[in-house]
Amino acid sequence: MSVTSAEQTAQSHKLMVFVLSMSLYGLATLVSELIPSVQVGIVEFSVEFFLFIPLTLAMLFDPLSVALGAATGELVFSEIMLGQFGGIGEGEKFLTVSIAVYLAGTVVHDPRNLKLVGVAAFGATALQLAMSAGVDILKVVFAVEEFEAVPGLPESVFFTEGFAAVNDLLFSGILFCLLPTLFLVPRLYGKIEPLLGMKPRTPENAPRPVVGRLAAASVALFVVAAGAACLSEAGMSIVEWEADWAGDMQAIFVGLLVAVVIALVACYCLFRSAKLSRA
Repeated sequence: MSVTSAEQTAQSHKLMVFVLSMSLYGLATLVSELIPSVQVGIVEFSVEFFLFIPLTLAMLFDPLSVALGAATGELVFSEIMLGQFGGIGEGEKFLTVSIAVYLAGTVVHDPRNLKLVGVAAFGATALQLAMSAGVDILKVVFAVEEFEAVPGLPESVFFTEGFAAVNDLLFSGILFCLLPTLFLVPRLYGKIEPLLGMKPRTPENAPRPVVGRLAAASVALFVVAAGAACLSEAGMSIVEWEADWAGDMQAIFVGLLVAVVIALVACYCLFRSAKLSRA
């Protein structure tokens, strides 16, 4: 196989992994919309996300393709297809999810190392929740100045957001991120990659970006996410709309169907590409 042909195949695989991540995580976010939350005193038990899906894929395939696919899937299926779009404010969730998933996938050089897989999965979940809480705090501190007139409110925001983040981390983070990732990664490793025409990840072929640049890029993107959220909170969303049928159950089921179809098509294309590359 020529170098050009190999590059084209690699790009094709990345595109299909992007679509697969987008559809699967989009499907998962729609399912989470159907699961009710339970309130016990001041503690709320709710399924915030099924982050184990992109985390598992990012540790097995190209992390950037998976991260961008997952963030796009959440935006398309849980926002736009449900009849709502928050303008530039949507950039916050898009960027924080992308950063967390990409870092987790990049850190795991060897998916057979369960300790590293667990640390990356839990750390990525904690990072995403911390970034979201940080953005919410910044929105109050910088974007809604009149709240400063209420004594003690800025301090209470730190406690409220911090408590919510820890609560989500200990419930959703463990049950729907850490444990499923630890279960799936070792069982899929070495089995799913050949079916898709790819080589399993090893310490030799794992992605290794420059740590300094990666950290700087992550911080810069977080600043952009916080800025977008603050601008949106201040009323400068630029493009923001909500349909009459926003949040309708029928829209959720239509979104589920579309996500399933796209996931099946992506799987078929990956398997077909793998067969052609082996022929």
